[in-house]
Amino acid sequence: MLISDIRIIGNKLYNIRKKTGLSQEEAAWQAGLSSRTYADIERGEVNARIESIIKICMVFHITPNDIMTDNDDDSDMSNENLMAQIDLLPIKEKQVALKILAAYIEAMQHA
Repeated sequence: MLISDIRIIGNKLYNIRKKTGLSQEEAAWQAGLSSRTYADIERGEVNARIESIIKICMVFHITPNDIMTDNDDDSDMSNENLMAQIDLLPIKEKQVALKILAAYIEAMQHA
């Protein structure tokens, strides 16, 4: 399920960053963000832009799914299942999920 609480997303980013041993400043620099912007995202004080989330994910070598969903079990993430889950979302969440997916695909094509 897609997480809409920015504090939970920020907490996931905090935990991932701590595991990597990076400081907030180092993570921000590698993602091409200001230290303040990154800190605000991690504290859950701002709703990050999709592009920023993708840049952060690239720094930590994770996917947006790792921080934006509460499903820790990826064993059932076939394309068909993923699309079925997206189809079940309310329209606003579906639009967000599809935007994230499109931005992620775009970023990967240029990486």
